[in-house]
Amino acid sequence: MANQSQGASHSIPRPQEVSRYEARAQRILDAASALILRWGYHKTTLDDISRQAGVAKGTIYLHWKTREELFAALTKREKLEMAEDLKQRIERDPEGATLRGILKHSALALMKRPLMKAVLLHDMEVLGKLAHSEQSSAAYAERLTGFKTYLELLREQDLVRTDLSLRAQVYMLSAIFTGFFLVAPLVPDEFTPSDEELAELMAETVHCALEPGRAVPSAALQTASHAFMQYLNREMAIVQEQFQLELES
Repeated sequence: MANQSQGASHSIPRPQEVSRYEARAQRILDAASALILRWGYHKTTLDDISRQAGVAKGTIYLHWKTREELFAALTKREKLEMAEDLKQRIERDPEGATLRGILKHSALALMKRPLMKAVLLHDMEVLGKLAHSEQSSAAYAERLTGFKTYLELLREQDLVRTDLSLRAQVYMLSAIFTGFFLVAPLVPDEFTPSDEELAELMAETVHCALEPGRAVPSAALQTASHAFMQYLNREMAIVQEQFQLELES
């Protein structure tokens, strides 16, 4: 976080000063992202990041006290970018807010972001111990709370099977989404699907396992789409507020 020991830092910065401050923070995050993906978290030092970003090492401490805080800000930014990508994909797809649509577009958005993929897969080589802190049981349970509410709405709209418990469906969705990514490195090249094929296969699996085998009424689709956008916007607003506070501190 910013050092507030100097009296000038207590004054309200002018808009263009805030803009330069945030632009520098974004440049540091860009550098951290590139280096972590190249060398892994443990091998990436603040010295490396400062050189890559073209700033003095001390400048990083004006934004974040530790490497862990910097990484936390980076993951928030990645989550926001992925959520915005997902939102746009679903808005362009008439059936984007169905379970199969959500998993398909989530997979495509995730595959564009190697850092978020590393978080999902607990990639120790890339993230080290931070993989566990970012994907802990408590953090995962917190993220599922809002989605469970949305899944209940899909059940009410008859867009998801109701002969399975909500608990079972959450587990199945988690297993399908994560499992498709975990198995990829083990499959011979001749059987490895493209990103688009993987997303389609995941969507088909969810459809066959959890969705009723009939046409979806347009009214139900509209209700589901509206509810999902509300859920996604709410989640994005929370992360955006946290991220913005870090940038402006």
